[in-house]
Amino acid sequence: MKIHDTIFGLIFLALGTSVLFAVRGFPNIPGQPVGPALFPGLIAVGLCITGVMLVIKGIRQQASTAWFAWEDWVHSPRHVIALSVLLGAVIFYIAFANSLGFLPTSFLMLLALFKALGVSWRRNLIVAFVATFVVHFAFYKLLRVPLPWGVLTPWAW
Repeated sequence: MKIHDTIFGLIFLALGTSVLFAVRGFPNIPGQPVGPALFPGLIAVGLCITGVMLVIKGIRQQASTAWFAWEDWVHSPRHVIALSVLLGAVIFYIAFANSLGFLPTSFLMLLALFKALGVSWRRNLIVAFVATFVVHFAFYKLLRVPLPWGVLTPWAW
């Protein structure tokens, strides 16, 4: 769906303004020139600037484009199925990540997503397996994000 730039601009402007309002209450760190509000505040300012630019652009082209328009892919069953599998994969992760664990859940998700996108089974299995372990290594070992082990808890490393 194509949504008019003015609408996205107003959304970005509202989001940036609300973040700027929220970070005002962040405490300063004694002895530090920057506090925890710096980076969210910079991102919020960027959102506000982008929002204003999109609103101006949208007002300039208001007569030439519709506020909402469906894209061509919406009429393609293959693309609609791929989108449905993607949304289902996110719901599947939310529902089963704690009980199954990250490794089996993400492997099954990637299998379904790659199959929906038309990847062959052989390549699908290899890439899903490797990608699952690469993402697990990056988040669990390097970034120290506590990923759930689920059924693999006895073999957690």
